[in-house]
Amino acid sequence: MGFFDKILGRGKIRHQCVLALDIGTEFVKALIVGIDEREKKGEIIGAGLEPQKISHMVAGAVTDIHGVAQTSKIAIESSEKEAGIKIDQAVIGIAGEFIKGVTLTFSCERKNPKEKIELTELKNIIQKIQWKAYNKIRADLAEESGISEIEVKLINATIIDVRIDGYQVTNPLGFQGREVTLSIFNAYAPLIHLGALNSIAKLLGLEVFSIAAEPYAISRAVEVEHGTDAIFIDIGGGTSDIALVRQGGLEGIKSLALGGRSFTKRLADNLAVNFAEAEQIKLKYSQGEVSSTVKRKITEIFRQDIKVWLSGINLALSEFSQLSPLPSRVLLCGGGSCLPGVKKALESEQWVGDLPMLQSPQVSFIQPQSIANIKDKTGKLTEPRDVTPLALASLSLELLNDHSLFAPILRRAIRLMQS
Repeated sequence: MGFFDKILGRGKIRHQCVLALDIGTEFVKALIVGIDEREKKGEIIGAGLEPQKISHMVAGAVTDIHGVAQTSKIAIESSEKEAGIKIDQAVIGIAGEFIKGVTLTFSCERKNPKEKIELTELKNIIQKIQWKAYNKIRADLAEESGISEIEVKLINATIIDVRIDGYQVTNPLGFQGREVTLSIFNAYAPLIHLGALNSIAKLLGLEVFSIAAEPYAISRAVEVEHGTDAIFIDIGGGTSDIALVRQGGLEGIKSLALGGRSFTKRLADNLAVNFAEAEQIKLKYSQGEVSSTVKRKITEIFRQDIKVWLSGINLALSEFSQLSPLPSRVLLCGGGSCLPGVKKALESEQWVGDLPMLQSPQVSFIQPQSIANIKDKTGKLTEPRDVTPLALASLSLELLNDHSLFAPILRRAIRLMQS
């Protein structure tokens, strides 16, 4: 099995357990998921957490492959010890500034509209549309990054909507018509990031079952309980990842190179302490373990940074299609989301500006129990920061149990694009 066969989810989970590995800027989180295929549910039977060295990750991207591999090894061994098993297959999350995801709509005109659509024709239509989407995202990334030939690879794909001559269908096979229109969500990642994760997996002796964009995984995992439209914001150590679910579909994902580490650096500069000391002060502040005087001082220090962060959220959302109003529901997770000023700032209408949000923002935290198909047997996963690895665990179940019409067609399309 080739590299891209592995990272694009074309392998098979051979065992009843899989590793969900969240390699974040601040921490590596490793969860071992016991899988019940009949019930389509999973249990977390082992959990490991290990802090990253400050120089090993920047804004969600790996900068020291061997260093991150060593940190990941410690987290994985801790989870294996608790689970009482060794694990060799993994679903790995990926985030970062150049992780892009968007739902694009393309139409394909059929030569013989009176003929019924058959599977072979549908495969060819999807393949053509995927190439159109790939070329567009490459052009967009080149414009954003200033790099004309940035190499990206497709990592996740989902068909959101299918229409034949404007008529919505769930299964196009057997229908007649002239024009087939598909709305497809695709998530892409730079080849350099995927290569780094593959190298880490190889050093760890892991077979990669799938690599997934983390905001994509979160939006799909929480969909079970939160079926309404929402803006998902995962605030990690190095990035803030945004997923927009609107009109029943995942419209897009964006990532900002601003996270908890930026606030820690600001605190270190203002208090004239080192990074580690500033991080401890920030954690105590987040947990309400500082005096009222210190709380006021830190709140004032963070005020401008939160304002800059909010402007980034506004800009990211403004880049999405504005054909319909934005959801007012904002769902937060990630370690950085617990910073006291973040939720309060999002609840203010000021940051919304000219965005088409019809109601005042309704902000709440995603809790681990919101992921209904995963049960935590370890009792360790109790905070919003634990949602991302749990979402990866949930996605592994989805990939394993996806027997829909489009799943194998999309995998085929991806395989042909990578050949």
